[in-house]
Amino acid sequence: MGKILNKKFEEIKGIIDKGLNAKSTIEVLNALDAPPYTRELIEELELYSELLPLGREHPFTPEQRYLHFLWDTFDKLPLCLFINFAILFRRLIAEHLFKRCGTGFIADENFRFNFGQNIEVGDFTFFNRNVYIDSKGGVTIGNYVALTEDVRIFTHSHSEASHITREYRPVVIKDYAKVYTGAVILPGVTIGEQAIVASHSMVTADVPPNTVVAGMPAKVIRERRTEGRTGADLDHLWLY
Repeated sequence: MGKILNKKFEEIKGIIDKGLNAKSTIEVLNALDAPPYTRELIEELELYSELLPLGREHPFTPEQRYLHFLWDTFDKLPLCLFINFAILFRRLIAEHLFKRCGTGFIADENFRFNFGQNIEVGDFTFFNRNVYIDSKGGVTIGNYVALTEDVRIFTHSHSEASHITREYRPVVIKDYAKVYTGAVILPGVTIGEQAIVASHSMVTADVPPNTVVAGMPAKVIRERRTEGRTGADLDHLWLY
């Protein structure tokens, strides 16, 4: 990263590392070259997720609110297209907001979530564009996992008799798994280590380790063709 972007990143990191309030959030927005906001306006901020039942049951702290706001705001700014800056900025937010964020986490443009504080991400995991995680029930993602474009993960469901009656069930994706474009993962599912979910699959049940699943609903179609490789030898390297 060049001198100008590095200076900008270090300035923002210094602000966020000290903890966010309305004043320091505006300082970050200014450093991102965002449109001007007043402190009074930022103090009135309320997020969509906070209006959900879970948001009322487990209210956001002010800092969580501001971190969510910065995450969503960033993708509406031209600076988000500077990938050498964007990866590090999103990782910085995730390190402060997620329940856990491992080393080398990469999130591309327009990755959305509703409760970042319920997301755990391992080392060197990669989320491509337009991933959506409904993390109300908790999501745990292992090391070297890939979620490619337009993947959707859901952790809650509604009663048919009463829409306000909800059930929350966590989703777990284990190490070296890959979930391909447009796949949907439903509540309570565990995807085993080194498993592959094919594009546009609807995963309604647990996926055994080292298998490939496809279809709606997804079913095992074969074992993963690893050529004897496991773990790091699978070369789960996403970007240079």
